[in-house]
Amino acid sequence: MLPDRCNYYLNRVSRTPLVPVQLSASLPLIWCKLEFLNPSGSTKDRIAQHILTKAWREGRVCPGGTVIEASSGSTSIAMALASAQLGLRFIAVMPEGVSNERVYMIRAFGGEIRLTKKEDGILGAIAETERLARECDGFLPRQFSNPENAQAHRLATAREILDQIPGESVEAVAAGVGTGGTLVGLYQGFRDHGCNTIPVHARPVNHEGSTPEVECCSFSARIPGVIDCVSTIFRPHELEGLRMIEVEDDRALDATRQLLNLGFPVGPSSGLNLCAAMDVARECAGNVVTIFPDRMERYFTTELFRPFR
Repeated sequence: MLPDRCNYYLNRVSRTPLVPVQLSASLPLIWCKLEFLNPSGSTKDRIAQHILTKAWREGRVCPGGTVIEASSGSTSIAMALASAQLGLRFIAVMPEGVSNERVYMIRAFGGEIRLTKKEDGILGAIAETERLARECDGFLPRQFSNPENAQAHRLATAREILDQIPGESVEAVAAGVGTGGTLVGLYQGFRDHGCNTIPVHARPVNHEGSTPEVECCSFSARIPGVIDCVSTIFRPHELEGLRMIEVEDDRALDATRQLLNLGFPVGPSSGLNLCAAMDVARECAGNVVTIFPDRMERYFTTELFRPFR
């Protein structure tokens, strides 16, 4: 049985608002799921809740046990919060170079930090989790390969969106791919409901001639957490009609700042997702959905906030 203190956390991972967002009268309206309103401030609360509580019920993680995950930020923050609620030790493994805000949040929830060499990227961090798990008999959520990642969104997030959106129909869904769990899970959930939903992979690209502030773990240096060629959950050949839309990172950051000015306290991946969704919406007659994955606080010292300093 889960500890009583988990009720606060578990009862609040879900039912985030779905709101219509239109940056200007000349731009398409997009339905946006405000996942930054989850307890730790990101959509990763869903996979932390789903994976850890399932492991708890199955006896794969027990009171006082250790959870170890490789993550550049939001997943580790969510796992740290969930672990605190469950009375578990949590170790976050990440390459050097992530923003200090994310490190502080993990430590505030009682988590521990292990930094790996920046040049080894997220693959080096994943390898270190395997070593640590052998050393201390730890539980590995394995967000990049665990199908329960996508299942959390298939069973919950997709169902919530269909309950909230006019007509219970989604023509297209756009999301960046880190683990791929969000895009895959939403696509599967909408298809389960009978929607012929187009999945859209939002991929950030560096603008030629720019000199971006480098953030490790990302194939676009300025949109943290969006990672290339790591996930085994995201299998393009299984997503019928998959489209990839490239978004220049200058444009994604500008859209994020516009969202901030409109009162949405979001991070760069929200601007990325919105831009891709707007691009595909110009060709769609039905509802287009995207996710605002996380909150702005973990990016205060990054390039996103440079104009506001």
